[in-house]
Amino acid sequence: QVQLVESGGGSVQAGGSLRLSCAASGYTSRRSPMGWFRQAPGKGRERVAFIDSDGRTTYADSVKGRFTISQDNSKNTLYLQMNSLKPEDTAMYYCAADVEYGRDWYRVGYWGQGTQVTVSS
Repeated sequence: QVQLVESGGGSVQAGGSLRLSCAASGYTSRRSPMGWFRQAPGKGRERVAFIDSDGRTTYADSVKGRFTISQDNSKNTLYLQMNSLKPEDTAMYYCAADVEYGRDWYRVGYWGQGTQVTVSS
């Protein structure tokens, strides 16, 4: 059984930093990308960043240059380093595994339960 458990969320002031972690268990596939999504109140879930098995990364335009996705395969853990946070980054952040995506679509095999990030101005 695959489990993804996020941690590291919290409340920070604008300009601050947070690092989210996602501990994966029961997940053995390293061929499909993993990623982070977020959902703000009243809005749809949006992609934030993906990383594939070769370490190649993609980011949403809104977070480029501020967020960094990485993974430690020895620890089965995915990370999202978030710097220069803005109030508009406030959302529930979700870890995702077994991800397929294209320009305007995505499919996720497994979701974490989410961790809240709140950025105050």
